[in-house]
Amino acid sequence: MEQNEKWSYETLGKKTCEELKKNFFDAQYVSTSGEALDLIKEELKKAKNVAFGGSMTIDNLGVREAAAELGIEMIDQSKPGLSMEEMLEVMRAELTSDLFLASSNAVTLDGKLFNVDMTGNRLAAMIFGPRKVMLVVGANKIVRDEQDAHTRLELVAGPRNSKRLGMNNPWAVTGICSNCNSETRICRAYQVLRKKPAATDFTVIIVGEAMGL
Repeated sequence: MEQNEKWSYETLGKKTCEELKKNFFDAQYVSTSGEALDLIKEELKKAKNVAFGGSMTIDNLGVREAAAELGIEMIDQSKPGLSMEEMLEVMRAELTSDLFLASSNAVTLDGKLFNVDMTGNRLAAMIFGPRKVMLVVGANKIVRDEQDAHTRLELVAGPRNSKRLGMNNPWAVTGICSNCNSETRICRAYQVLRKKPAATDFTVIIVGEAMGL
């Protein structure tokens, strides 16, 4: 990583963590994805099962391999061969998992989490249900405020995720939000967590690397 980029990620990451703490989240800054995985492994040791909220960031960390080594049950909607009804059952099971792992579409400099979903299972699990929620967020997802979070969704996260998922919607063609009414629209449920949900054990790990979309 270029030195100035590393400095920027670290400076903004640490500031964002301090603001998250003011909003009652447990927040930690780490320099590398490997350090983030180490923190997750410590939580895995306490859990009987772990659920995944459809995140490229989590997918690329090697968490599934770590969970398998520990013999922990995985509640995993990305398991190949699931029918739609089976996938929905997995999503419902996420809500009562011991450990729910996901990322965030954006995190603001004043410590707010911005997320958008098609189904809403990830958003629901972040608010209430799992015994422990952990989000791993690359410093590339830090934005100034909620308005910039919307802009990031419209210009970066939304179009790239639509393309990644093979969705036949305007985003995947034009590369920018048109507030469409497509049946395959992925931005249906919007969520801003301005404070930690009161009854949820919630940790946010900011990583000084570019991770996820």
